Amino acid sequence: MTEFFQSLGMSYEWAWGVATLAGILLIALPLMLAVAMIIYVDRKVWAAINLRRGPNVVGPFGLLQSFADGLKVFLQETIIPSAANKGIFLLAPIITFTVALAAWAVVPFSAEMVLADINVGLLYILAISSLSVYGVVMSGWASNSKYPFFSAMRAAAQMISYEVSIGFILICVVLWAGTFNLNEIVLAQKGHGFGIVNGYFFNLLLFPMWVVFFISSLAETQRVPFDLTEAESELVAGYQTEYSSMSFALFWLGEYANILLMCILNAILFFGGWLPPVEWEPLYMVPGIVWLLLKTFLFFFLFSWVMATVPRYRYDQLMRLGWKVFLPLSLVFVVLISGYLMYTGHFA
Repeated sequence: MTEFFQSLGMSYEWAWGVATLAGILLIALPLMLAVAMIIYVDRKVWAAINLRRGPNVVGPFGLLQSFADGLKVFLQETIIPSAANKGIFLLAPIITFTVALAAWAVVPFSAEMVLADINVGLLYILAISSLSVYGVVMSGWASNSKYPFFSAMRAAAQMISYEVSIGFILICVVLWAGTFNLNEIVLAQKGHGFGIVNGYFFNLLLFPMWVVFFISSLAETQRVPFDLTEAESELVAGYQTEYSSMSFALFWLGEYANILLMCILNAILFFGGWLPPVEWEPLYMVPGIVWLLLKTFLFFFLFSWVMATVPRYRYDQLMRLGWKVFLPLSLVFVVLISGYLMYTGHFA
């Protein structure tokens, strides 16, 4: 894209700046539209599972319901509690929203369609996603209210607990691919079915780690059954209790952007990303971004399915699962996968 703007007579510096800005907008604007529509899909899936209709009045089939909700919160008054720390209270949703968008800079939508194709893309995502806890903790503390504060403490413990197991799962992926570059990780998934599965459907050796990663993704994004940070039955709405208007909306946008990020990471790290499901030449006629979006939608459907059917865990169950089940299991698989790769001469 830089070369295109240079052909229009711009200097390299200006062309690079404009190209980078255009790339950011090409990701951020469709992402915001996707978040609005994915909230609608989320509600429709819950409704179908619970034998209800869901949004069906605002626009055809209720498609404009999310935009109507956005207009409603935009027109509401922003209320700041008198005892709150005003600066941090307003900064928390901004941090949550900004961090949620920043992680998408290294996501490869196809072989060529990526804003920053860096060699440490996976490390970048791990670092950025770990920052999302700050928005929740800051909002809980700055609200100066006991329920948001309890929620902030839960969020900190929950995210730290599950990021440890996610880190070891990603070590397994990196060992297999031999790189932190997300495009290279996708390409490393070619023909890994050990003669049993043809193509890029899933890695039989890494499949148990995908199961752990998927469940940890639910915990990392505070989705049911791990929504202990919101927990309406005991914490009203958790860290969001004192928020209204656009500050509340920023939390929602950041939350769903993180959910979509986790869905797309499931597809990229374990299910071939933008590659077709199987090695069959006609499937390559479909653009890679279409395959990636279809896989992402599948994982989002699973997120919604779990939310509509699985009851919330108790907090002690949440911690036990993270520290006593997922952490030892992920450590065992790091040893198994590294041992297998050494035995087969992968590191030679």
